[in-house]
Amino acid sequence: MSTPSNPRNADAALAIGVDAWSKAVGARLLMVGAGGIGCELLKDLVMAGFERITIIDLDTIDVSNLNRQFLFQKQHVKKSKAHIAKESALRFNPNVQIESLHNSIFESKFNVEWFRSFDLVMNALDNIPARKHVNMMCRAASRPLIESGTAGYLGQVAVHLKNTQCFDCEPKPTPKTFPVCTIRSTPSTPIHCIVWSKSYLFNLLFGKDEDDNAMAVTADENAKEIEDLKREANELAAIKNNINSANFGELVFTKIFTRDIERLATMTQMWEDRKPPVPLQFSTLTAERKGLSKPAAGVDRNMKVWSLVENFHVFSESVSVLAKRMVSAQQKDAEFSMSFDKDDEDALDFVTAVTNLRAHIYGIETQSRFKVKEMAGNIIPAISTTNAIIAGLMVLQAFKILDQKYDECKNTYLVHGGQRTHLICGENPPAPSRECGTCQAGYFELCVDVTKFTLSDFVDLVLTGRDGQGLAVEGEITINEAGRMIYDPDFDDNGALTFKELKIENGGRILVLVDNDDDESKSLSINFFVVHKDGVASFDMNGDRKIPPRASVKQAAPIEPAAAEKRTAEGGANDDERKKVRVENEVIVADDDVIVL
Repeated sequence: MSTPSNPRNADAALAIGVDAWSKAVGARLLMVGAGGIGCELLKDLVMAGFERITIIDLDTIDVSNLNRQFLFQKQHVKKSKAHIAKESALRFNPNVQIESLHNSIFESKFNVEWFRSFDLVMNALDNIPARKHVNMMCRAASRPLIESGTAGYLGQVAVHLKNTQCFDCEPKPTPKTFPVCTIRSTPSTPIHCIVWSKSYLFNLLFGKDEDDNAMAVTADENAKEIEDLKREANELAAIKNNINSANFGELVFTKIFTRDIERLATMTQMWEDRKPPVPLQFSTLTAERKGLSKPAAGVDRNMKVWSLVENFHVFSESVSVLAKRMVSAQQKDAEFSMSFDKDDEDALDFVTAVTNLRAHIYGIETQSRFKVKEMAGNIIPAISTTNAIIAGLMVLQAFKILDQKYDECKNTYLVHGGQRTHLICGENPPAPSRECGTCQAGYFELCVDVTKFTLSDFVDLVLTGRDGQGLAVEGEITINEAGRMIYDPDFDDNGALTFKELKIENGGRILVLVDNDDDESKSLSINFFVVHKDGVASFDMNGDRKIPPRASVKQAAPIEPAAAEKRTAEGGANDDERKKVRVENEVIVADDDVIVL
C-alpha cells in the first residue's frame, strides 16, 4: 500500500508498518468518554491518522477539568465534552471524520446493531455501571473492547477479545475509590456530595479565583442556552463580588441549592432512570430556623446527624464566618485564599452542612460531622502524565487488534514504586472465566411486534419451542427485565400481557436464567435485546445458539446497570411485588480525581 498522503502521519505509519497502518486507520472507532483519558486518547487517534471516530459523553466541562483535560479551555466551561473535544481535535487533523454525541451510553437507541457498526470500542470512562454496560454490549455485538483506567500514578489498559476475559471476569474488590467527574450533576452517594462540597464549592468561594469569564458563549448556541449561560455567569460574579455583603450566604444558597437545582431538574434526559433533585427554598428554611441555636460543641455535635434545618443553620453561620475571615485577610493580602483543612472548625462546619443539604436535595443519606471529617481528606488528584501514557498504550493495542495480530495484544499496567523493576508491565490477556456471568451467557437480538407479542409467546415459542426456531431450553425459567422479576415457575401471572403492556419497549433487555438441577450444562443465562418491528407475525432471532453453561451462583449474570442505579435511587423494590436482584458493589479505577476510603 502507498504511504500516507498527510505527511504528519508518516511517522506513525513508519513505526507501525505502512500496511498495518493503512488497514487500521480506515476502521470505525467508538470512543466512550471524553474526560481525562479521553482527551489524550482522541488527540493520539487523530494524530495517528485514524479517519472515522465517534465520541459519546453525557458530561459537560467544569473549570476543575481544565488542568488536565487539555482539549478544553475556559470559554468551554458548561459545554458538552464530546462536542468540544471534537472541535478541538479537528484542529490537529481536519481530515478526520468525527461524530460527537452528547448522550448517555445507556440510551436504548445505542443497541447491539449500533455497537456492531464499529470495528473497535475504546473505553475512557470513570464509573463502573457504564463500563459494565459497554462490556456487555461489546460481548453481544462480538466487538473487541479496549478498557482503561488511571488512579494517581497507577494505570492500566486491558484488551477484551472474543476469546479473552472480559471486564466482568475478575471479581471486583471492596469499593475504595469513587469517580468525581460527574458528581456535580448526578450524585448518588454521600461521598459524591462531600467531594462536591469540599473540592468544588469551598474552593469556588474561598479558594483561588480560577473561574473569571469562564462562560463565554459562541454564536452556534441557541438563544435559551446563551441566556442560561449569561445568567449563571452573572450570578457567579455577583456572589464573588458580594462576599462582604450581609446577604452573601443567601446569594450562595439561592444559586447553588435553588436555581441550579431547578435548572438541572428540567433536564429530563438525566432523570429517566432516577428521581430528579428537589430544590430548597431559603425563605422557608429561614422561617423554620428561628430560635434555633448552633449545635453545641462536644461528642453529640460531631456524632449526631443534623436535621435539614440544623444543616441550614450551620451553613448560614459558617459561610458568614468564613466570608468575614476572607475579607479581613484580603485587606492585608489581596491574593489571600483558603484551602480546605479538616481541622479548621469553620471549614468543616461549612463542608458538612453543604454536604447534607445537597444530599437532602438528591435523596441521599445525610452524614454526621465526624463521618464527613473522616471521609473528606483523601482526594487523589489525577495525574495528566498518567492519562497520556495510558492513552498512548491504548492506541498501540488498537493497531494490533485492527491488524488482527491478536496474539501480540497485551494487558498493560503502569506501576509506581514497590518491588517492580519496570514502570510498564505487560501480560497476555487471560482466558474467559467460567465464573463470569457476562462471558458464560448467550446473546440474541429478538425482533417482535411488542404490541402483540406476549410473555407466554416468549416462553413457549422462543425459550421452550422445539420447532427449530426456539431454543428448547430445559429447566426452571426465571425472566428479569430492568431489575424486576416478571416470570418464574411460581409466578406466571404476566403470561397474557404483551411486551408493550409489560413496558418492554424497543431497545429493552430481557435476562433469562434457566436452572437445571439434573444437568448443570443445561443451566443457562441468556440475554435478549428487543427490537420492535410493526407487523412481525411471530418473531425473528439472531444470535449464537451455542450457549455456554451458566456461571455459578457466586457471580450471577449482571442486570442492567441503569436499572440498578434506578432501584438504588428509589430505595429498591418491594419484596412482595418482585424479587430483588443482587447488584454488585461499585468499584472504580478512575480517570479523574478520585477519593479513597
